[in-house]
Amino acid sequence: MKSISILVPEGAVMEAVADPRYLFTTANQFLEAAGKDPLFDVQLVGLKKQTQLLGGVFSIQADLLIDEVQKTDLIIIPAISSPVAHSIASNLDYLPWLVKQRQNGAEIASLCLGAFILAETGLLDGKKCSTHWAFYQEFRERYPEITIMDGHIITEEQGIYSSGGANSYWNLLIYLLEKYTNRETAILASKYFAIDIDRNSQSVFAIFNGQKDHADEEIKKVQDHIEKKYTEKLSVDELAGLVAISRRSLERRFRHATNNTVAEYIQRVKVEAAKRSFEATRKNINEVMYDVGYTDTKAFRSLFKKITGLNPIAYRNKYNKQLATAEN
Repeated sequence: MKSISILVPEGAVMEAVADPRYLFTTANQFLEAAGKDPLFDVQLVGLKKQTQLLGGVFSIQADLLIDEVQKTDLIIIPAISSPVAHSIASNLDYLPWLVKQRQNGAEIASLCLGAFILAETGLLDGKKCSTHWAFYQEFRERYPEITIMDGHIITEEQGIYSSGGANSYWNLLIYLLEKYTNRETAILASKYFAIDIDRNSQSVFAIFNGQKDHADEEIKKVQDHIEKKYTEKLSVDELAGLVAISRRSLERRFRHATNNTVAEYIQRVKVEAAKRSFEATRKNINEVMYDVGYTDTKAFRSLFKKITGLNPIAYRNKYNKQLATAEN
């Protein structure tokens, strides 16, 4: 029997507590239906017996308090709500217990923004991690010793797991289910819960908002210029001249402020504009490509897929409802 402890932190996203419990208890039913013994002992574990969520709109009853759990096989840290600093401060009492359980051999999985609580333990130092794409910058600033896996749905580091944003935690849960049972049970669960079992990137969902939460005003000026003139051919030398600093200094300061090189930032701005065009207009691939300043079809397609995880046609077909309806 595998003991699974699902934490009930202050500020938890209710679905991220309920869904893991639902998955593993349902998996027990699948196993019993196949003539096998149930495998999972699932418990909700909290700092107190009852935790209020959404200002008391909902409450979750814990099965056990953390000091009642002597040993467990898997701990699931659910997604927490933002602002994350407040949620972290409300859940510091979990940290020593998490470290102790890890030392006792427990595996730990964080879902979405639950990665912030996991990171606070120090167990991720020097390791890789996934979390919601919209919080990459905040995570990097708080935990510079941890490597964010840009776009990844699932990251595994020697028994420590993390998932990408929002509902992508289902992919991590299915992944863990397959690890603990078999492919057949995982496929059955993915069909039952309507989950794309092998989705491995959240890049297609990401929205690029230029990282401007920094104090370097000259770099912000360069960012603004790129965002206004992205259809033009921009050179690093030209941008450096705009703010009267050397090319080398611009590159260094730009990367420090935005976590992108100048070239990467220009590419991301262009692709974001292309995405919006594919979503809202009936323009073909070449028209959109020219609109955002590219003339090489192969290079544009390659870059677009690298950033979004889909080629331009697949992206347009996925998100342009008006066009899809017309074609049908």
